[in-house]
Formats: sequence, C-alpha cells, structure tokens
Amino acid sequence: MKVIKRGTVDIVSEEELRLKLKENRPLVVKAGFDPTAADLHLGHTVLLRKLKQFQELGHKVKFLIGDFTARIGDPTGRSQLRKQLSQEEVGENAATYCSQVSRVLDMDKLEVVFNSHWFGKMKMNDMLELTSHATVSQMLARSDFRTRYTGGQDISLLEFMYPLLQGYDSVELKADIELGGSDQIFNLLVGRDMQKDFGQPSQAVITMPLLEGTDGVQKMSKSYGNYIGIDEPAADMFGKLMSVSDELMFKYFELLTDEDMAVVRALHPRDAKVLLAKTITSQYHGKDAGETAAEEFGRVFSRGEAPQDTQVHKLAPGGERAMDVIIANGLAASRNEARRLFEQGGVSLNGEKVSSEDALLSGEGLLKVGKRRFLKLL
Repeated sequence: MKVIKRGTVDIVSEEELRLKLKENRPLVVKAGFDPTAADLHLGHTVLLRKLKQFQELGHKVKFLIGDFTARIGDPTGRSQLRKQLSQEEVGENAATYCSQVSRVLDMDKLEVVFNSHWFGKMKMNDMLELTSHATVSQMLARSDFRTRYTGGQDISLLEFMYPLLQGYDSVELKADIELGGSDQIFNLLVGRDMQKDFGQPSQAVITMPLLEGTDGVQKMSKSYGNYIGIDEPAADMFGKLMSVSDELMFKYFELLTDEDMAVVRALHPRDAKVLLAKTITSQYHGKDAGETAAEEFGRVFSRGEAPQDTQVHKLAPGGERAMDVIIANGLAASRNEARRLFEQGGVSLNGEKVSSEDALLSGEGLLKVGKRRFLKLL
C-alpha cells in the first residue's frame, strides 16, 4: 500500500482495494490512453510509472489504447466541442504508442488492448442499451458539462456517450483497478457503476495528479508548448527539466522518480534540480545520458560555450537577414515566434543582442536564439 499510495490523489475506496489485494491473486489493472496525438510526454508517464509499480508487485496490467473512443474525444475539462479525428489519424497516432511505453513498462508482462475490438462489433441496439446506464441529470452534474450548459455552450450527445464507453471498457476487461488522472474521476466512477449493472465486482479507482508543464501553470500538453516529450533528445530533455521552478521540482521528483523525498528535500535546490534532470534523462536515454547532458548543460549555460554538435550555416556573400537565417535553420517554429524572440531580447550574436529581424549578419560568429538554440556562422 505504501508503494501504491505514493503520489495518488484519491483511492475509491481504499478499503475495497485492500480487500482485493488480500485475495492473493494477480489483479487486473487497467489504464486507458486515447491516441489523440502521436507523442507521449512526461505527464503521461505519471500513470505509466504507477502501472509499472503494479507490474513489479505481480499484477496483470492492461494498457488500453482507446482507438475507438479517440474518435469521439474525451470531453473532460473541455470548454467547447472537441475536433473529431479520422480513423487514419487515430491509427497513425496509436502506432507510436507501444514503442514509447516500452521505455517505462515491461512489455513482456503487458497486455495491449484496443477498444475498437469490442465497440467495432457492437450493433445499434447494443449501443443504445449502454445509454440506459446513465441519466441526463447525472451527466449534467459533471462540473465541465454543467459549466458549458449554464453558459449556453453546445454539448453533443456523442460527448455524453464518452463516459459510458469508458465505463464499458472496464466491463469488457473485468478490471479490478482502474487508474486515471484526477480530472477523470467522473468517468472512472461510471465504470464502477456499470460493472455493478453487469453483475461484476466494482473496480477500485486510483487517481493521480495532473502534472504541470514547464510553465508551472497549465497541465503538461503539447498544445500549450510546455511539454517534455519522452522521445526528445537527451540534451533538450535535460535543459527543459532544469528550467522548472524549485516548487514544481519536488512534484516531479515524487511523480516521475523513485528518489527518497526526505533525501531530496535535504539537498540544495540547485543540486536537487541537477539530480532530477540527470535521473529522468537517464530513464529515457540510458544510464550515461544524464551525466553527459549535465556536462553539456554546464559547458553551454554555465561557461557560455557552444554545444559540441552546433549546426553550421555558411552566409551568402554580403551577409543575410537575421530573420532569414533563423527560419532557414529551424531555430524558430515560425516567423511570429522569431519576432517575439527579437522583441524579448532572445537573439544574440557573439553575446551582443540582435534587436531587429532585418539586421544583416556577416562574418564568423555564434548566433544564439532563445535559451538552447545555437548556430555557427561562417
């Protein structure tokens, strides 16, 4: 229970969970991931790491890829209708998941399932029967639905179906335990009720906190630009982890590592953050990657040197506009992002600020864009 409870928000109910554990059998532990994007980030690994703990405790983990439900889109926390994805988009995203989760989970002990396997075979009367397991008033009791309804914003009947479909996943898998983010509590509890309706023991529910991104405000998400992808290069991952606030750092330690929190809190904040960045980078890139990234980070950011693998750009005779050089070498995602960097003083040449996108760059030098992007000019 000490291992299971680390970092959790809610357990519904802890007494039921203890009784299940006393049955002395491998419990079926379920967590669902809708492939609405191709890349997994550290926010997703909060659940993945908890699944890994259940694997190590000898339980049977089922990694559910919601390839059917992803086409509806989970309405949790949404203030407006979610854009529906095509079957092709969902399939392309799902194809990347197994290789990515293998960085956390023991694939030899993992059962990967797709909910299209049962929903794709359901007939219309089967789907309609699912709607009898909830009422409109129950759905409108959800805070996000209630807010949209009272605010006059649209809610589709398809969105009302989502919690029922997620709940039926638990029936199909005969889940003993379901894991989810703290914002998923409504959907997870629907699963408990639906199992009871189908004559099954109700699953215990464990929720984990949502992990804030590098901005320390919004939950980690690619759409907010505050994410750390588990497939990112080691140097980028290390640098992003070094940028999180001291306060958020301890939450990352608790949810993303197995470090002893008492030991961590006794460290100087700077040393603790380096340990965090090393530990997580090594988890996803190999034992030596964290140390190598730390050395590179110190060289670049403490001593002001260029990274060893800095790309090179040979300037045209007579020089080139700063904006053109930045865009041509992928140092900014768009011209608008580049303009913001110019305005914020985030572009420099040999340590001197470049304030205008029309500035002419000529001769050899080191161009720095933002905090971690460099370009050697020849």
